[in-house]
Amino acid sequence: MVILFYFQKVVIVVVEFSIKARPLLASLFANTEETLVLSCLQGHMGRAFADRLEDPRCAQILVGDFCFFTGDAGLAGAKELVRNIPRDFSSPVILFIPLAPGWNILIEQTYSGRFEKTTRYAIKKEPDAFDRHYLEKLVSQLPEGFTMRSIDRELYWKSFEQEFSRDFCAQFDSAEDFLRRGLGVCALYQGTLVAGASSYTVYDSGIEIEVDTHPDFQRRGLACACAAKLILTCLEKGLYPSWDAANLASVSLAQKLGYHLDFAYPTYQIKC
Repeated sequence: MVILFYFQKVVIVVVEFSIKARPLLASLFANTEETLVLSCLQGHMGRAFADRLEDPRCAQILVGDFCFFTGDAGLAGAKELVRNIPRDFSSPVILFIPLAPGWNILIEQTYSGRFEKTTRYAIKKEPDAFDRHYLEKLVSQLPEGFTMRSIDRELYWKSFEQEFSRDFCAQFDSAEDFLRRGLGVCALYQGTLVAGASSYTVYDSGIEIEVDTHPDFQRRGLACACAAKLILTCLEKGLYPSWDAANLASVSLAQKLGYHLDFAYPTYQIKC
């Protein structure tokens, strides 16, 4: 797909890359370990755009609510990529993440008065960091009165009934798609879904973990128990359970599970 933008009477082209063409963008994203980027480049999820199909110089990847930018931010095509929020994007906020110099300035100039700059935290990807016996202990500490269950067809649909759990399965096309490609566990209280950990996205060798708890049930160890169970499931299947933290509380939970902090990075929340 070719998207045309008119800038000072010059036609600027933004090209959407098909799944087969996405490997052409791999070199531009070579310096990132973001699994959402891998998910798109490998053809599992998301959409990819660049300034041109042959020898692209700047690019954009959109997966879920996350939008990544890389390449030469000084090009006219880069300005149009930053403006390129697809018409069918339905969330009220999109998260812009600059992966190369200059994009932060371009984002701030383009969306002046419409963005909130926040900090996220990259977590190290260390396949041998996990203590399985310790994780099993965390699972066993699920509080009395709660039950844990893998996400099945019923829980897939229940996850969309509450705001806190909508991202558990939102990136999958259907219940069948999630059951085929996704993983997840939920904590239930009297039959109601109150916490869970699931695959926000998938890539060739792993998943990106999504963990959430209903506000009325926080600080009871539910997220920890669910995340520990999901990590164990991933390890059993030979998949890596990637974690990226939205805040310091998420960093703390990740560290309790065996992960280690890598670095902080800026994110721009853009109101759509």
